[in-house]
Amino acid sequence: MRRRRTFAIISHPDAGKSTMTEALALHARMISEAGAIHGKAGRKSTVSDWMEMEKARGISVSSTALQFNYSPSGSPAAPPADPDATFVINLVDTPGHADFSEDTYRVLTAVDAAVMLIDAAKGLEPQTLKLFQVCRHRGIPVITVINKWDRPGQTPLELIDEITERIGLIPTPLFLPVGIAGDFRGLLDRQTGEYVAFTRTAGGAKIAPEEIMDADSASIREGDEWETALEESELLSEMGQDHDQEMFLAGQTSPMIFASAMLNFGVRQLLEALVALAPAPTGRTSVSGDVREPVDPFSAVVFKVQAGMDTSHRDRLAFMRIVSGEFERGMVVTHAQTGKPFATKYAQAVFGRDRSTVDRAYPGDVVGLVNAMTLAPGDSLFTGPKVQFPPIPSFAPEHFSSLRATTADKYKQFRKGMDQLDSEGVVQVLRNDLRGDMAPVLAAVGPMQFEVVTARLKSEFNVDTVIEGLGYSLARRTDEASAAELNRQRGVEVFTRTDGALLALFSDKWRLQFVEKEHPELTLAPLVAAAD
Repeated sequence: MRRRRTFAIISHPDAGKSTMTEALALHARMISEAGAIHGKAGRKSTVSDWMEMEKARGISVSSTALQFNYSPSGSPAAPPADPDATFVINLVDTPGHADFSEDTYRVLTAVDAAVMLIDAAKGLEPQTLKLFQVCRHRGIPVITVINKWDRPGQTPLELIDEITERIGLIPTPLFLPVGIAGDFRGLLDRQTGEYVAFTRTAGGAKIAPEEIMDADSASIREGDEWETALEESELLSEMGQDHDQEMFLAGQTSPMIFASAMLNFGVRQLLEALVALAPAPTGRTSVSGDVREPVDPFSAVVFKVQAGMDTSHRDRLAFMRIVSGEFERGMVVTHAQTGKPFATKYAQAVFGRDRSTVDRAYPGDVVGLVNAMTLAPGDSLFTGPKVQFPPIPSFAPEHFSSLRATTADKYKQFRKGMDQLDSEGVVQVLRNDLRGDMAPVLAAVGPMQFEVVTARLKSEFNVDTVIEGLGYSLARRTDEASAAELNRQRGVEVFTRTDGALLALFSDKWRLQFVEKEHPELTLAPLVAAAD
């Protein structure tokens, strides 16, 4: 268990997350050649993207779990406890498009660490900020990677200052770039003082060769660029911005690496940092307040349910994160929400479109359960003493539309399809007496989720639908005592979500501010990752 690392990459769209995912798999020898979403013509699409919509648009729509082994090189910058050990890496790949960030939020409930990927030119962007809020809310330690250093961008110190000032996280670079953004030559290893020089490969499809040299050799080779990196490193040390493991795990600091996923520069350094610094699986607190430790009997949390991943089989795959104990394929576990047994005969590891049978798995691992018709995100599975973990929160939606079938004779299929998509967490489904069940209101973090709903209703349930946007832009949690007054307000409407929560929708933030000012007695609580 101590040799397992389970993490996710969080980023704003186009920061290079899918390219970095491929680069990590390449360095772990899982694939022989990296694909890239925005690569040259003829380069294959990334293996972690599987939907036709993903291929057509060059984005990641749904999450998938990539597991691979990695044997550290024993780099002095990030020495593992046992250099000969092989680590099991669980990278929970998540949607990279802004419209699918709720799925990304949900995945963050299943990981022990996060890699915050930042574009060197753009710095901290809105989606990254929201995702970081979730990490901070859940106490997830963050490793920061400044990506795209092969392109023009800000200076290292500008980026470090921006992160510190805007989110209060103190970067502690493990490596600093040699060469300005757009002229990426290599990395200064701040712990050893050595220089890691990179050599480009054709199209960035192969692992970039590295040459390690001492400071004197680096100075002769790189001149002023090397001296600049040294001066910046000394300045950071004077400011106390050297890595401290306790402060990192406490969420106060963030180890930082500069990289180019497209060129495969700095990718090995990221893997070394992950195995050396990211926490191993730990216990999880149940709804009763007890902690289920990794050595306790088997337990797991379902964090994602996805249907339609295999077009030849209309299956339903539930991704579970193992919390404790040893999982064996075929074991019968108990579904905490219903108390009913659940057979695990069909357990799989999923790597993009590829699947392989999982016979055994351990805390930190992610396993897909096939035909999991009764499982939903947030559900708990266990053997031995009963355990139920807290539900996964629903996150703040920002887009709202009503949806109806084009013909009444398809209503039964329409309801069946909506129930399935709702249980998968594709969208949040809202209802009230005024609108009825014929045209439920869909709430989503991004509007493309509505396109997924309509496309899947058509392809999987043969239902054509009409979607109409609503004039709301934000939601707040409320209660029965406040609902009547809220429904009397202009630009406000109260709905019941499938989980029973009451949500008040507002036309804009000014309407919300007016109601809060005029009626301070009303309950209007922000949801997780709500917009400012």
